Amino acid sequence: QCCCAGSRLFVHDKIYDEFVEKAVKRAKVRTVGDSFDDVEQGPQVDNLQFDRIMGYIEKGKQEGANLLTGGARLGDNGYFIEPTVFDNVSDDMTIAQEEIFGPVLSILKYSDYNEALERANSNPYGLGAGVWTSSIDKAMFFERGLRAGNVWVNCYDVFDAAIPFGGYKESGIGRDNGGEYAIRNYQQVKAVTYPLTMDVAWR
Repeated sequence: QCCCAGSRLFVHDKIYDEFVEKAVKRAKVRTVGDSFDDVEQGPQVDNLQFDRIMGYIEKGKQEGANLLTGGARLGDNGYFIEPTVFDNVSDDMTIAQEEIFGPVLSILKYSDYNEALERANSNPYGLGAGVWTSSIDKAMFFERGLRAGNVWVNCYDVFDAAIPFGGYKESGIGRDNGGEYAIRNYQQVKAVTYPLTMDVAWR
């Protein structure tokens, strides 16, 4: 439910089927429950957010995405949602274009790195992105090309007060943390102009 929760996952076609199988298997054993207990996923914050996420899941099914697991309320009390995984997702689907802020993952297949980068940048948001690779060349290709304010390489959701946090495009203006980058939110620039009649150069 955090603001930079990843909801789209681009997977190379050479490992796509194997990866999808493992992702579904992992989602099915994800622990969901009271956030004060030892769990991986707690409830949604309120009924409004619960209904919004369930609406996205229904929209995904209506638009032709393939629901592999989850997609339903979990239990009778609280706003818990089953970990949900879709494949057969196209870039123009609502679940691939909008921020869900919930336990919903869309898995998309790609075959070319330039294609993957272009598609990753093709929605109006850009807060966080992650790259998993054993190649430093591919890592740098993506981290430099992704239109996102935060890019994690071989990790995700790692924060530090010294690192600026904020988004591109419709994912916000300005930065939290990161020293001078955060302070800029509280500063304004003023231009002052005088008509001069004498030499007032710095001495």
